[in-house]
Amino acid sequence: MPYSVRQKHRAPEITAEIRPDPALPRVCVIGAGASGLAAAKALYTAGVPFDCFEKGTEFGGNWLFDNPNGVSACYETLQINTSCPRMAFSDFPMPADYPDYASHDQVYAYFRDYVAHFGFGNTITFNTEVTHVRRGERGGWDVDIRATGTGSAAESVETAATETRHYDAVMVANGHHWDARWPDPGYPGHFDGEQIHAHDYRSGDQLEGRDVVVVGAGNSAMDIAVEGSHRARSVNLSIRRGQWVLKKTLFGMAADQIALPSWAPWWATSARLRIAAMLSGGLRKYGLPTPPHTPGQSHPVQSDAIRDRLGAGAITVKPGIERLESDRVVFTDGSEAPADLIVWATGYRVNFPFFDPDLISAEGNDLPLFKRMAHPDRPGLFFIGLLQPVGAVMPLAEAQSRLVVKELTGEYELPNRQEMTRRMREDDRRNKRQFYDSPRHTMQVDFDHYLLELKREMRTGRQHAPRKGKVTA
Repeated sequence: MPYSVRQKHRAPEITAEIRPDPALPRVCVIGAGASGLAAAKALYTAGVPFDCFEKGTEFGGNWLFDNPNGVSACYETLQINTSCPRMAFSDFPMPADYPDYASHDQVYAYFRDYVAHFGFGNTITFNTEVTHVRRGERGGWDVDIRATGTGSAAESVETAATETRHYDAVMVANGHHWDARWPDPGYPGHFDGEQIHAHDYRSGDQLEGRDVVVVGAGNSAMDIAVEGSHRARSVNLSIRRGQWVLKKTLFGMAADQIALPSWAPWWATSARLRIAAMLSGGLRKYGLPTPPHTPGQSHPVQSDAIRDRLGAGAITVKPGIERLESDRVVFTDGSEAPADLIVWATGYRVNFPFFDPDLISAEGNDLPLFKRMAHPDRPGLFFIGLLQPVGAVMPLAEAQSRLVVKELTGEYELPNRQEMTRRMREDDRRNKRQFYDSPRHTMQVDFDHYLLELKREMRTGRQHAPRKGKVTA
């Protein structure tokens, strides 16, 4: 059956404290966003000793509006693009009275209830930034931390002393939608107006009464253009490469509820996305370029409102930018548009500021990993939520965290380096056949098939496991 979390799947509340087993490996979790919470809950309920560090004052990551950690891209009208039953953690459904697609504040409230329900809130250390992670002299990992200064009792970043702690394993959950990618190289010419990245967009107030050019064709670009169509003086949407834009609701229900079993081959999923694109209706008549790929070859873009606003003439579609001219933008077809604000919805770089580049780096957003989570040459180092699914990240981060916990407790054993590398090459070849080549798709996975892969991997690895808690690094 396709992944779908219903009210009957809610796990019992944990009311008694779960004490960690000091015989098990000690773990550091970096970040308390959606993926960090999944990691912390899995470790806590398994009795694995760990610290979870969050540089801000709250958990929630990208789903907390005006997150004090300063790296959230959440904006006022943000809502999920995956329906609640397919976004929820497997043992904690979203509230039954939520709409098909929850708003950011509803998602944050869900996280708050999730942490309280499973009782692990006191395991998160706030106002604390991980500044450096390196191999320990005798194995394991040395982690430098310092106070961020975002809390009243915390020291300032400039004066805070660095503390080093040693861990057997590190789970990296710092997210990949925070390091804004600007056009490089920039466009020729000079622009007198304001330029912001979509990461710095918060509400329609920033667009009010302005001539806005939005650059990009992803979900954020569509949302900002739609909001601008109600608030700005003019909105031009500059799209260099066409994308399939699917409706979020079909036949009166959430479109992703029309899903296939996880064992279905990729061509069936691709066919489903093509049908969804056909039912949603093309955008060529509105001036959008025809995508050079099929719907299944790219990460889906979803919007219920864009077609209405384009049809009403409230948004004008333009091709790529040729140059900037003071108070206007000139496009590659020779047309131009007045502008006093450019919003660059041009994506993000994958970045790990706490690693030395010769240890871990993601050039071109590409970091080869076994099952998108384990590095074959860095035992004890795991990446949680570092993927771009055709679906939601949260259930995948939860499944990854469970696999890591089984590795740490001896119920599962990763393949050896040679086998890991061989299977990574196979996965890479498959992904390159399924998705078109771009920095956005270096981490792409099919949601249901990936969950099935991890289940199979746990069964396979269980056969070779030592059945006893172990240190992996």
